[in-house]
Amino acid sequence: MSVGRRSHDGTTNVTGSDTDDETKLPLTQFYPYIRCTVCCGFFIDATTITECLHTFCKSCIVKHFFSSNRCPTCSIVVHETQPLYNIRPDRQLQDIVYKMVPFLEELEREKMCNFYKERGLAMPKPVSVSPQGPIVLKKRKDNFHRAVFTIPPELNIYLLLEFVGAENGISDFKPLERPYICVSGEATIRHVELFIRRKMELSPKCQVDLVCGDHLLDHHQSLKDIKKFVGNEALQDGLLVLHFGLVLPCQT
Repeated sequence: MSVGRRSHDGTTNVTGSDTDDETKLPLTQFYPYIRCTVCCGFFIDATTITECLHTFCKSCIVKHFFSSNRCPTCSIVVHETQPLYNIRPDRQLQDIVYKMVPFLEELEREKMCNFYKERGLAMPKPVSVSPQGPIVLKKRKDNFHRAVFTIPPELNIYLLLEFVGAENGISDFKPLERPYICVSGEATIRHVELFIRRKMELSPKCQVDLVCGDHLLDHHQSLKDIKKFVGNEALQDGLLVLHFGLVLPCQT
């Protein structure tokens, strides 16, 4: 077992668990594991194909799938019609890349700020993914607790809406600034779609496809039924994760 950290001279220090000696390795030695084979840059929003476990930058693999349904590395067919459904974020790998490459995370954050600023959009505020419990006050004379703010019991589903990309020909839409929402378990996928359409100002000609785990969702399905059917596979830090993409309807 070894631990690596990035130094300022372009090398990575590797410390063994059984010795106090440090070995400096060039960062280039780790390139096959921390760089995207599409753009040849370090991973940004590292995203892994579930079929073959090859990883790419999110924007690179999304753009690639608009023209091909095969993995850029091994050429396996990822999905016959919707390969975007078979990709997942690899946050652990992305954290490793940011730790190994100084200033990369800061540079990407600066680019994101400039992106929103140039388009006259407000920078999305970070949102805590773990819902907090009610705030309570405690009286000095007794042990009575009173909730100052509570979430209505009917709003019992916490959603994380992850955008996986848009098909070629779809470009006129706003980013979804707040992907975390709390809704009733009785709400259906149709309600979620309408929410996405309103927030992103989508054209009626644009189709919104939603996926939970490996399941393409129907409009009539309720969120509580989806959560029960898919189980822990669909949960991330207590949130029900729904991936959605924008596609053009099939021409008949």
